[in-house]
Amino acid sequence: MPETDFVHVIDDDEAVRDSLSFLLRTANLNVVSYPSATQFLEQPVREIAGCVITDVRMPDMSGLDLLRRLRAMSSAIPVIVMTGHGDIQLAVEAMKAGAVDFLEKPFDDERVIQAVRSALEARRAESERLGQRHEIEERLDSLSQRERQVLDGLVAGLPNKIIAHDLGISPRTVEVYRANVMTKMQAGSLSELIRMVLLVQPA
Repeated sequence: MPETDFVHVIDDDEAVRDSLSFLLRTANLNVVSYPSATQFLEQPVREIAGCVITDVRMPDMSGLDLLRRLRAMSSAIPVIVMTGHGDIQLAVEAMKAGAVDFLEKPFDDERVIQAVRSALEARRAESERLGQRHEIEERLDSLSQRERQVLDGLVAGLPNKIIAHDLGISPRTVEVYRANVMTKMQAGSLSELIRMVLLVQPA
């Protein structure tokens, strides 16, 4: 696990914080704990890696309020909420607000570790996707206007002759631009090229 992956445990109950921290450390996870959501938010949230486990009921700022605050700040950190008996409605509300999972007290140790590992893996996968998107966007920016027009034609499924007709150039010239596009985009095939473009296009 990367050294930057921390499990941030937030609970106003010191005994719960200590118990969870001990459990997660026995699973070789890096842990840092906080007595309140407010204290957690004192650090630059955008720079926080890993995941959060927070109690849903806390004074000052609840776990649900924390979740909404993080989403308002465009933070992508996964949040797992902890709920007591009878708090299922709150847990469902938290899931609707963006929580990735919820844990019911008293905890099953394996369930806790599984939820945390799943959240950390999801965060790493998302970070990789964002990095890949950034690389593809940079490659797209390197294309000339004409190369981008040819690319748009290819992504639309048009044959070279139609692209050539639409752009007022010869099919041979389209082939040259197409080769340039493949090189600049570092695509090994047309299918790979199309997958790249679809990855960065809004749904």
